[in-house]
Amino acid sequence: MEKEAGRESAAVRFDDPWYDALASGWGELDGTGGFAPARTADSVVPQRGRSAADIYLEVQRSEAFQEVRRRYRRFVLPATLAFFVWYLAYVVMAVTAPGLMARPVAGAVNVAMVAGLGQFLTTFLLTGAYARHARLRRDRAALDLRWETQEMTRGAGR
Repeated sequence: MEKEAGRESAAVRFDDPWYDALASGWGELDGTGGFAPARTADSVVPQRGRSAADIYLEVQRSEAFQEVRRRYRRFVLPATLAFFVWYLAYVVMAVTAPGLMARPVAGAVNVAMVAGLGQFLTTFLLTGAYARHARLRRDRAALDLRWETQEMTRGAGR
C-alpha cells in the first residue's frame, strides 16, 4: 500500500480501533459465553477531566481534520457538479431536441438510449473513482484521527 508523503511506516495504523466495538456494546461476549453489559457514556473517561464534547471539538478544529475535509470536498464538489450537468444535459436534450435523441445509432438503438446507458455507466465509474479517492487520499488520515480521538476519550490506559 502507498504511504502518505512524510509518514513513517511505523506511524501508520491499519487496524480500526472501533471495528470490533459496537457503539452500544450489544453482542460483545464477556469471556464466559454470555454477553457483556453495554458500555454507557459513564464508562468513557476523558483525559484530564475534559469532556468528550471538548475533545471532539478540538479534533474538529485540528489541521488534520480540516485536511481530510478539504480532500473530500476537492473530489465530491466537482464530481457532483459534473454529473449533475451531464444529467441535466440529457434531460434538456430529451425535451428540446427529440429529433436528435431519436436518431438511430445502430439498429433500434438511438442516441437517447446510448445517453441513458451512459448515465448508468457514469454512475458506476464515479462510484469507483470515489472509492479509490477515499482509499488513497482520506482513509488513513481519517483512521489516524479515529485512533487519536479514541485515545483522548478513553484515556492513556488503553
